[in-house]
Amino acid sequence: MDVSEQLESAKAKYKSTTVEKLIPLEYDLSLLAAYDTNPLDATRLKANADAYLKEHTRDGTQLLFNQIFSLPIVSTDVGVVATLPTSRTTVLPREKPLPKLKPPTRWERFANAKGIQKHKKDKMIFDERTGEYVPRWGYKAGPKDDLPEDWLIEVPNGADPMEDQYAKRAGEKKERIAKNKKRQQRNLEEAAGKEKGQDAREVRDARKRQLAEAIAVSKTATASVGKFDKKLEGEPKAKGLKRKFEPNIADLKTEKESSLNILNKVVGKGEVLNVKKVIREIGFLKTRFITSSEIIPCFACHVI
Repeated sequence: MDVSEQLESAKAKYKSTTVEKLIPLEYDLSLLAAYDTNPLDATRLKANADAYLKEHTRDGTQLLFNQIFSLPIVSTDVGVVATLPTSRTTVLPREKPLPKLKPPTRWERFANAKGIQKHKKDKMIFDERTGEYVPRWGYKAGPKDDLPEDWLIEVPNGADPMEDQYAKRAGEKKERIAKNKKRQQRNLEEAAGKEKGQDAREVRDARKRQLAEAIAVSKTATASVGKFDKKLEGEPKAKGLKRKFEPNIADLKTEKESSLNILNKVVGKGEVLNVKKVIREIGFLKTRFITSSEIIPCFACHVI
């Protein structure tokens, strides 16, 4: 039985795996990349760009697959797999710059000076009660999940027998947490200062100056400029903060201008007198005038 015609017809449906190029392609198989430097045919590109580009892409892909399957091939459960080379010939630029090395923390410097090495703890620990290995953390972790922690606390010698030792322990824990947070913030500030070329002392001095400036600014919020505010422990005396008082007696021109400014603020464009605002703006009216009928004539006389 001659099946050559059927084979030829079936073969004609598929293109050949052999592709010839004038300039050989360059390959970087570790990246599954092929670089074709052959010029495009301008005549075929103008005649039918879509078909020509599809054919050009197909030929390049076929050559890439030919190179891939020339590599060592391993048969696995998922199919035939080619072993790609580990070395690259193409240098890809980085999108981001290389990360900067973080300066060592206070604990890391101490550990390096003392020769302390970090040891990774095992995830499983041996439970002597059950004789089995259980997880150190998480679900079904250790004996702590079965027994209450410190269900009985011994009262120390010399302590008040009526003092709640559980509340005392909880308070000490909160203090330790707050202290650790302060230390963590200090370490972060020192690390940021080292990136700028500052040592720990310079960072602390800069922090003290910032706190002093913040305290000085907060004192200006009161009318007495912090004179009667409660002083903090070790707070230095603020310099340069002094309340300024306007003189009681001034020349007529200055007094007239200030009175006109107050009138413009109180009356404004609506020409409506706000009696409460007048009393607040002019202190002497608080004691001399009470009603609006008395305020308006005297205010006008004062302005004129």
